[in-house]
Amino acid sequence: MIELAETYLGNITENASLSKRIEKLSLQEDYLEVYLSQTDSGKGRIHTHSTSGIEVGIVKSRDWSLREGDIFETQQGKLLLVHLQEQKVMVLTFIEPVSDAAKEALHQRAIDLIHLGHVLGNHHWPIIIEDGKLYVELVVDAEVIEATIRHFAIPGLDIGYERLSPQEHLTFSEHAH
Repeated sequence: MIELAETYLGNITENASLSKRIEKLSLQEDYLEVYLSQTDSGKGRIHTHSTSGIEVGIVKSRDWSLREGDIFETQQGKLLLVHLQEQKVMVLTFIEPVSDAAKEALHQRAIDLIHLGHVLGNHHWPIIIEDGKLYVELVVDAEVIEATIRHFAIPGLDIGYERLSPQEHLTFSEHAH
């Protein structure tokens, strides 16, 4: 039998009474916990399994994303605690400083970066730029994205990876036509 959670009660980091309620229940193991990907956190309907193996459905508005510590009540009266998994993202940065001395190379690098952005968008790979870094959400195999980026052979462009905790969640822009 599926536990259906539609009633949002709040977040344990902001609501002390909810936090205490979960602490009491944890002694009896009388609540459900789920671990969701950051991508799933924005969906309106989520199908998953609790840590104890119970099938869970979460129904919410798409206007907001789930956060670490969100609490729902299921139709059967159980509390559901939401955890978000850490997220691995690709990070593009320049390892060599951009200098004014090489204006021709700088001009070509700018054109290559614009073209790269266009290609990433056409593949519908969500991106965000923060603190001089271009983050690419890994919605397909990292090797596929890396091969596409390496094809441009942009001098000084470094491809790395970071793991982001649920508290460091990035909101990626979606490409639409």
